[in-house]
Amino acid sequence: MLMVTNNIKIKKGHAHEVAERFKQRKGIQESPGFIRMQLLISTESEEHDLLKVGTVWENEEAFTQWTQSDSFKKAHGHGKRGEQKPQEEKSTQEKIMLGAYLTKEELVYEL
Repeated sequence: MLMVTNNIKIKKGHAHEVAERFKQRKGIQESPGFIRMQLLISTESEEHDLLKVGTVWENEEAFTQWTQSDSFKKAHGHGKRGEQKPQEEKSTQEKIMLGAYLTKEELVYEL
């Protein structure tokens, strides 16, 4: 199994607001090979909050197929044929979201 974590740095005090957006179902749960998603918030840093969006997949291929799907594009602000989110909505998100990086780990054991 594969665990993919999107580590999102968020302006201090806004992590729960951003986490709410991920609670809205946007098709990932119907993607073949998807197992589960979890959201974790860390407020330990003085500079920013950290939202970790962890997803577990049957394998790397299932994750890759999700990232190439229309559901993924729609969930990440791209409509059909590459349409972008309205500029006002993007601007608000850019002020709150300070950066992100993805990590992938092989999940070898779970209780």
